[in-house]
Amino acid sequence: MNSPKVLIIEDEESLAEIIAENLREEGYDVLHAPDGQTGRNLWQSAKPNMVVLDVMLPYINGYDLCKTMREAGDDTPVLFLSARGQPDDRIKGLRVGGDDYLPKPFHLPEFLLRVQNMLRRQGWGKDEAASFEFAGHSVDYRSWTAKLASGREEPLGERELGIFRLLARRAGEVVSRDDILDEVWGNDAFPSSRTVDNFVMRLRKLFEPEPARPIYFHTIWGVGYKFTPEAKE
Repeated sequence: MNSPKVLIIEDEESLAEIIAENLREEGYDVLHAPDGQTGRNLWQSAKPNMVVLDVMLPYINGYDLCKTMREAGDDTPVLFLSARGQPDDRIKGLRVGGDDYLPKPFHLPEFLLRVQNMLRRQGWGKDEAASFEFAGHSVDYRSWTAKLASGREEPLGERELGIFRLLARRAGEVVSRDDILDEVWGNDAFPSSRTVDNFVMRLRKLFEPEPARPIYFHTIWGVGYKFTPEAKE
């Protein structure tokens, strides 16, 4: 099966680049349009499997574009993104045919999960693992829950889950702090390096036999972190 095609229609270039980069890391084929008119043309010609649609766009706004495509019989799933997050704005987005609505600013792990869930309902990613298992532990990406080897279950926060997913996806690689910041914090104000360390320490406390002497979550000094799930105690 080919990768699902996601069309991003977003005029904020820096945000579009971050979204596109993270979607590509998830394995999606990504297209980008910087305005509503270009977005409509790409939507019609490229036949995407999903559209990420900003509301405030040059030439044609997101509401009108979605309504036009729905009236033409196009039922491609649409996830609205907008700085306008009031209930009336969300209701309007759903009324013109949107499938979901995510106010800005948003957190990338939540955005990626919403995209994944919308595509799964279309038949994509059914074979994609919804959890990650290692050393008797299991992390469920859907429920944001870690089931530890001891049998205890612990909820994971949004940042913890985001960092874990990134490290697990790139297991065995050195992941830089910049990559972690870009994916997990996105457009939010970047935290200090100490803040990132604290979240990694939380993962160590959950999963490491001896958190002070980690065998799974390694600090690579001056660079970032490396996750080695195959390590043996």
